[in-house]
Amino acid sequence: MKLSEAGELGLLAELERRGLAQRIENDAAELGAGVIATQDALVEDVHFRLDWISWRDLGWRAAVVNLSDLAASGADAEGLLVTLAAPGDVQVEDVVQLYEGIAETGVPVLGGDTSRARSIMLSVTAIGRSDRVPGRAGALPGDEVVVTGPLGAAGAAFRRESYVRPPLRLTEGKQLGAHAHAVLDISDGLAVDAGHIASRSGCRVVIELERVPLAAGAELSDLSFGEDYELLAAADSSHGQMIIGRCEEGAGVELTLNGEPFELGGWQHFR
Repeated sequence: MKLSEAGELGLLAELERRGLAQRIENDAAELGAGVIATQDALVEDVHFRLDWISWRDLGWRAAVVNLSDLAASGADAEGLLVTLAAPGDVQVEDVVQLYEGIAETGVPVLGGDTSRARSIMLSVTAIGRSDRVPGRAGALPGDEVVVTGPLGAAGAAFRRESYVRPPLRLTEGKQLGAHAHAVLDISDGLAVDAGHIASRSGCRVVIELERVPLAAGAELSDLSFGEDYELLAAADSSHGQMIIGRCEEGAGVELTLNGEPFELGGWQHFR
């Protein structure tokens, strides 16, 4: 079977089935003693284009997509390990700008690696600590489904051939981490990520799209794009966040718009 046939989720399921990966059901890995680690890579012409994004914004983005996983784990961020692979003709000042964008998050770079490559690749590992990781598997029928901010900004920007900075939700993650039954960050699209909670928790997630806050200039179709990096949670109350749906007995995700069924796609690597 090809990766294009299995897709990202199929590949991960196969690795789990064969015992080659374990405890990978949540946004980040729990290493014991409250230590949380996560890693994401950004590849040129897959995740970004340099004619659409500045080096400084790329640095912010590379850091935040990892810190977002710490936020979903209710963690305090302690440091970043940054690997940069790039062609030799990249300007030093551009790389400095990239690291200045990372520094804007307030989380220090503690190490990493550099390498020569034909195109630019950034791989960031974020390390933090959490007293309680909600994970994806604890949602219960009767829970409210909440989101920490407006969605669709990334999709709307992509339609304009540009990028927007994703939000940094570490504070909101700590608040939700103390109480919520399930939390993840929205990276693959609202429907896909709601599906992760539904499948891991064994319940149905119902989302009323008219209640979903849209970013300026965004349309409902932009919710399929993903990369918003707001937090999606299931909890017994809103805990100060915006309610967009509920959890019920059953399975899967149900999207409605003014009471009528509605479909949204999402992102999956290799497909």
